[in-house]
Amino acid sequence: MKILITGGAGFIGSALIRHLIKQGQHSVVNVDKLTYAGNLDSLAPVANSPQYKFEQVDICNSGEIARVFAGHRPDCVMHLAAESHVDRSIDGPSEFIDTNIVGTYTLLESARYYWGKMDAEARARFRFHHISTDEVYGDLDTESDTLFTEQTAYEPSSPYSASKAASDHLVRAWHRTYGLPVLVTNCSNNYGPYQFPEKLIPLVILNALEGKPLPVYGDGCQVRDWLYVEDHARALMTALTKGAVGETYNIGGHNERRNIQVVRAICDVLEELALPKPEGIARYSDLITYVGDRPGHDRRYAIDAGKIYRELGWRPEETFATGIRKTVVWYLENNEWCRRVQDGSYQRERLGALTVKEGDLS
Repeated sequence: MKILITGGAGFIGSALIRHLIKQGQHSVVNVDKLTYAGNLDSLAPVANSPQYKFEQVDICNSGEIARVFAGHRPDCVMHLAAESHVDRSIDGPSEFIDTNIVGTYTLLESARYYWGKMDAEARARFRFHHISTDEVYGDLDTESDTLFTEQTAYEPSSPYSASKAASDHLVRAWHRTYGLPVLVTNCSNNYGPYQFPEKLIPLVILNALEGKPLPVYGDGCQVRDWLYVEDHARALMTALTKGAVGETYNIGGHNERRNIQVVRAICDVLEELALPKPEGIARYSDLITYVGDRPGHDRRYAIDAGKIYRELGWRPEETFATGIRKTVVWYLENNEWCRRVQDGSYQRERLGALTVKEGDLS
């Protein structure tokens, strides 16, 4: 099967491509604009594979997207391209509207035209898989045991989550109105190797190694469900190959942690590894620094992944303890990758505070 993947140079997209090429059963066309968070270094392990092709294309460019469809003739689409950083959406929502809404519309229209020209057998096999986020659901009470299900009403809080909610609605509308065979998956917070260091886990790891403050928003009691990115890659392929057309599947790790617990867990792993500490630091946890909260910060996300468990047979392989240890070790062993991705456009300063600037802790 030939799969067109948008946003394949990003964190989740690159994990998905590495997973697919390693499997050896599929070929991949990676369509990525290469914004600040898109990094081809993340695809170095598969870049020379004959099963991999790269197209540097903006999904908002309808002419170029049509060229990619016509030239590569994919069997399906996995749409991951998105602006995805909540704090950046607070500082500048315009790019989120352009990429996440207009870009999704452009891709849907190109896919619909392409699908309409296929023969009957190819049309029956074609899928448009839209990869989204649990943030479209809004937030939950930190004291409750309620979980997001596929029936939870949308109530996005940030420009980012609102733009993703809009894109979800577009995808479902193109299925209902035009018959385009779509699937939607909504995932919880991903973590793991190759994540851009504006996100909580890589930011904390890299700051700790340099003896810099480990910023924690507000009281640090915001709860997230953590999903190891390689588990997510497996789930996405499970949904694509086994999921029913028109269905939505929530993907989560069932690993709820408060943000402060995540930060302390990273500190504990670093302590266990007995690394030389930066000068003047007795324990990595001494670097924890509470900062002003993000505007409109959601308090809790928690996914009920029961549907994909029951109907498609997917389960996460990593616990939070095993996944966080693998992640810390990866960053320790890949410092050169971290150095290259911080090219001057982002130096772990805070974004999205509206006034002062110090890193995303979503």
